[in-house]
Order: sequence, then structure tokens, then C-alpha cells
Amino acid sequence: MPETPRRRSGGREGRHLLRAHSVIEREPFLTRTMAPYEVLSEEGLALLEWNADTILQEVGIDFRGDPAARETLRLGGCDVAGDRVRFPRGLARQVIQATAPRVWTQHARNPARNVTIGDPHMVFAPNYGSPFVHDLDRGRRYASLEDFRNFVKLTYSSPWLHHSGGTVCEPVDVPVNKRHLDMVYSHIRWSDKPFMGSVTQPDRARDSVELAKITFGAEFLDDHAVMLSLVNANSPLVWDAAMVGAARVYAEANQGVLVTPFMLAGAMAPVTTAAACAQTLAEAMAGMAFVQLVRPGAPVVFGSFASSLSMQSGAPTFGTPEPALLLYVVAQLARRLGVPFRSGGNLCASKIPDAQAAYESANTFQPTILAGINFVLHAAGWMEGGLTIGYEKFILDADQCGMAATFVKGVDLSENAQAIDAILTNGPGQHFLGHPHTLANFETAFYRSETADNNSYEQWLEGGSLDAAQRANAIWKRMLAEYEAPPIDPGVDEALREFIARRKASFPDSDV
Repeated sequence: MPETPRRRSGGREGRHLLRAHSVIEREPFLTRTMAPYEVLSEEGLALLEWNADTILQEVGIDFRGDPAARETLRLGGCDVAGDRVRFPRGLARQVIQATAPRVWTQHARNPARNVTIGDPHMVFAPNYGSPFVHDLDRGRRYASLEDFRNFVKLTYSSPWLHHSGGTVCEPVDVPVNKRHLDMVYSHIRWSDKPFMGSVTQPDRARDSVELAKITFGAEFLDDHAVMLSLVNANSPLVWDAAMVGAARVYAEANQGVLVTPFMLAGAMAPVTTAAACAQTLAEAMAGMAFVQLVRPGAPVVFGSFASSLSMQSGAPTFGTPEPALLLYVVAQLARRLGVPFRSGGNLCASKIPDAQAAYESANTFQPTILAGINFVLHAAGWMEGGLTIGYEKFILDADQCGMAATFVKGVDLSENAQAIDAILTNGPGQHFLGHPHTLANFETAFYRSETADNNSYEQWLEGGSLDAAQRANAIWKRMLAEYEAPPIDPGVDEALREFIARRKASFPDSDV
């Protein structure tokens, strides 16, 4: 019989343990040092801006189910006929540029974790909105409140994610009309990073604002943004009452509003990239102009979420060239408009954390970094076109966010980085492994992936022949086992719980 390989003590296992427990310097957000990559000329951008204004003036946008919103827009100079709101050419841009902040701060419960949203900064937030979760142990299943809390804890524990996000998954074991209370509380209690509020109904947005007031103080909220909210246009060319009502609540409270058309090109927009870009700009400007008319100076983020559509199956596709081009173009349009921009992420259609998930996510994430996106939702965990958040996928994506943190710093040209003395003193034909410069810098010289295996084939066999997903499985379990909740004032926590209990008792459970 062949001899069984002997496991070595210390060595590789010791190094892995040391790395697993090493302290990684946390950055509250990233600052890009490189100019963003741009794909359109000034003439091309001006053409798309003209087309967007043509859409707003000639076709208009429906603001459905909210007469107060239409009245706000009418008083702001729009032409209103029934649900249809038409913006005279240039009006939406004028309103936005007059008062919307180019860069703003979202304050966290822990001030050390405040994030700056806008150029040249970049903020990573996890997956949003999935009703299902997936892991290697139990497969795909409906998400629970425990899963929601787990992902909040994992996001808090990750040095590469700067923002706690919002509906990281839908806890379907809690009634629809009450789960927003548990979700917002989870962000506040189990993390001290910035977070997002509920938007599914205006009342739920108001509950979110009240929870934030209990946490931060009502006076603080009046001139400090502590929440961000995601409102989606109902493309094509519709803003519905739920989204507009939630946007009003957050704008009146001076909280951030992330205005995002949600497009599947070929279904909710024309199939061509140029047309989808113009429609995105029109819908987003209509929403952002509304926010500024509600409260001039309220912080906004111009969002874009676009995917192509399979003309064979009708399913959305991810990691394809056309949405990447749209991402680059709309990022340019946002910079010209003068507001922060959200897009991108680690998006894929794969059902498991496999090769398809990896290459589709990479094909989305690389343009995200190169285009200079300011707020990246879905940076970790997205699977199955957004229907599922994966535990292992979350860990693998967070690792990519860590690599991006190194990449956006660009090339270091300090005296140490130039290392001229090291080259002059080392001489031809001599390796640098033992050189004092290497010894002084090797621990921080390169990004160290926790999920990739770079050992020899024999070492990999000895370690159990694990693939990346299996390694990630062990990592998220370890992170949850080692999680320690951030401190919170006991009085604040008690007040939050009392408010939630009172609100839940004030109306019956509902599935809508």
C-alpha cells in the first residue's frame, strides 16, 4: 500500500491560522487615485443628454397614485396632465444642479465608519432584496430573519465592505408589513456601519426615520444624513406611489435617496445601449428633481441598474458586454450632472458559486471599478439574477472587494516604493528574497487572498483538496463564530425595542 502522507505540524496550518486572525486595517471607504475609464466623447454625451431631455419634454414620466407629488412637480415648473408629468427642456437638470450635493457624508452609529459618497470615493455595500439564500450545507431555501442577521454580522465583520446595506435578504418568516422593523433594527444593533432604510411603503419609510431618530437623535438627523434609501423607477417611464412616497419621506427628513431606474434592455427599454442610457438618464433626473423640489439640498445618488435580456428565454443575463458599456456611459453622465453615482456590483445568473458565477461577477465588477462608481450595491453575495444571496458567494465577492481596495490606490511612487537603493545595492543576478527592503515590506507588499489557494498540488491535497466554495464555507462559519456585537447604549436599545413592539402591536399581520 502506498504510504499515507504525514500531516505537518505548524507550518502551513500555523500560517493560515495567523492570517485568519491577523488584524486588517479597515478603511471606512475607498478613495480612487486614477481617472475613471470613459467610453464616450463630449459630443456623444451631449447627444444622450439631448435625447433624455426630449423624452422628458415630449413623452414625459407618469407619477402614478400620488397627486401631492404631481403638485410638487407642477409648482416646480412641470406640465402636468393627469398622471403624466412633462419637464420643459433643461428643467430637471437645472433643478438638480442648483441644490443637489456633489459629495456628501452618510454618518454611521460609529463615527469612525462614516462614509463619503461622491467622487473620488467608492463605498461597497452587500447584496439587496433576495428572497432566497444558499449555502453548501443546506442548499437553496427561503431566507429567514436569522439569515438576515447573519449577513449583517458578516458585513460588519468584513474589512472590505463599508456599508451595512438594506434588505440584504427578505426574511420571509416575518410578516411583510412588519419585517422592515426587524431589518432596520438588525442593522442598528448588530453593526455600527451606515445602513439603508425601508422603501416598500411610505409608512415603512417613516418607521425607518423614527428608528434613526431614536438612535441618533432627532436634531442630529435634521442636518446629518444617517440613512440611504433605494427607490426604483418602474421602467419604462413610471414612478409609482410607493417609491415616490418613500422618496418624499426621506427627502423631508434630509436623508439620502438613491434614485435608480431598474431596466432589462429589450423589455423595459429598447435593446440598444444608447437608447437605454438616455432613458435611464431621463427617469433618474425626474426622480432626483422631485427630491430636490421636496427639500432643496437633500442628498441624492444617481443610480443605474441595467441588464440585458435573453431573447431566447426572456431571462435577465449578467456579465455581458452591453450592460458594462451602459455602466461606463451613465457614470460619465452622472459626473456631468454633478451627483454621486451608484451601479455595478458582483452580479451573476449562476445558481451556485461556480465558474459562471466567477466570470460573470468579474465582468460586472471590473467595469464598476474602472468606471469610478461611488456607491456599489450588490458588491457581495448576489446569485441567480438577484433571487438568491449565497453565503459562500458573499465571502468570495468580499475577497474581490479587498483586491479592489488595493487596486484603486494606484501605483505608489514614494521613495520606499521606488526602491532605487535596493536595486543599486543588490547587483545583477542576485535575488531579492533576503534583501532588507524585501524583509521590511513583504508583509504588506501584496494583497493576500483568504479564499484563493496558491500552494503546491501536494499541499492542496494535504489540506483536503478543497475548492474555493468549500474554503469560503469554512470562512463564513468562522466569522459568525467569532463575531462580537458592537456596543450600543442600553437606553437606546431599549427605546428601539419598545418602539418596534408598539408599532407591531398597532396593526395586524399582512402579506403585502
